[in-house]
Amino acid sequence: MNYSTLKKTVVLSIASLMGVVAAHAQTSSDSTTTVAPGSAKVFGGKAQYRTFSIGANAGVLSPTLFFGSNDFTKNNYELGYGISLREQLAHAFGLELNVMRGTISGDNSRNISGAQNGSRDGFSAFKTELAYYANLMGKVNVGNINYLHRKNVINFFVTAGAGYAGYAPKVTLANGTVVDYKNNAADGHKYIHELVIPVGAGVKVRLTDGIALNLGYTANFVDGDNLDGADVRYPTKDKFSYGYGGLEFTLGNPAKPNLDWVNPVALMYDELKDPTLRQEVEALKGRVSNVEKSVDDLKKDSDGDGVSDQFDKCPGTPAGTIVDGSGCEIKFPKPDTTAAAASTPGTYSNIQFEFDSSVLRTSAYPTLDKASADLRSNPNMTIELDGYASSEGSAAHNMRLSKDRANSVKTYLVNSGVDAKRLKIKAYGETNPISDNSTEQGRVLNRRVEFKSAMSGM
Repeated sequence: MNYSTLKKTVVLSIASLMGVVAAHAQTSSDSTTTVAPGSAKVFGGKAQYRTFSIGANAGVLSPTLFFGSNDFTKNNYELGYGISLREQLAHAFGLELNVMRGTISGDNSRNISGAQNGSRDGFSAFKTELAYYANLMGKVNVGNINYLHRKNVINFFVTAGAGYAGYAPKVTLANGTVVDYKNNAADGHKYIHELVIPVGAGVKVRLTDGIALNLGYTANFVDGDNLDGADVRYPTKDKFSYGYGGLEFTLGNPAKPNLDWVNPVALMYDELKDPTLRQEVEALKGRVSNVEKSVDDLKKDSDGDGVSDQFDKCPGTPAGTIVDGSGCEIKFPKPDTTAAAASTPGTYSNIQFEFDSSVLRTSAYPTLDKASADLRSNPNMTIELDGYASSEGSAAHNMRLSKDRANSVKTYLVNSGVDAKRLKIKAYGETNPISDNSTEQGRVLNRRVEFKSAMSGM
């Protein structure tokens, strides 16, 4: 193919395509490219987008790169063409499978060092049939956020990967002999096979949400020095380049946005401005306020008796009143001053206990300290400690509990200096209640230790 004609054709084609793109961009407005709020969520996953694309491309194949040289003094520019399949995995990254064919050629018609009469190193020209070349590349968008528009019009990308090529060079020697490697590959195959490493860059232009123009350049590094059929200048390896343009079509439900062009910043803005989200936030604020009010109501204790108003069955009790779990005053029986109770020190109140507990309360310390003082000042005095329990639980459990309560009182008195021999304990369990066990007030009074005393010689 004539290089001048090919060059003019490619330049004209690209210019025409760019003109179409420019016209499209000028007629597009932000209103036509806006992602409808709620159509996609920032963390909604890949399923909400179109991600699979198929493309076709054509361009120029050259036996060298824009840097470096090869085994021949002059590069010819031949036609290459191919198709691509791509899956976009994220806003900035996708995997692309490319398959292409074409022709690569060059000659020694340029008279430079080592070349004369159209030949160098015994070679005059070559023309290689690139029968097939497939590669898998990662494609990274390096500019997928446009702060001037809600959707990008242009994305820049870089690519890299690995591929496998089958080709057959036809070489013309300096003496005019033509050597064709097709069906004569060293391994007995029709074509020579080599690993190829492609590295490229390019620009993608959005024509519509589902159609894009790709313009790119790929440098291909061949793992061999046989692409041009001239194995010279060892240990160099051959390479070739592909400059191309093509159209890419994104498949899938047109109602879904194309992940290639979604601007994550604009998407976050839309999601934050979504009126539905704002309504949910306001509703949540209302629910939180109601919960806070309910908690405040639960904590409110108008009379300060330690029982909140919602559970206080006796509101308005005076400050300092001893109340039960319902907020009602606990009325203790008056000391028995009858003759039958003369043997019991009326100055000693019963020692009260919490439910299912034998731990002394601080309110019992004054009574215990008075009993201790009396015992230590009167060596002839002995005291019997009678333990009792309310009727909750089994009789055996209550018997053990009443004994533990009597022992708690005894331990306190012994630790205060009273001789343990002057203290006797008895356990009565839930028997001999002094109040009604069917009420909480009565059960509180029955959880007790009573004092009984006797003077020696009496």
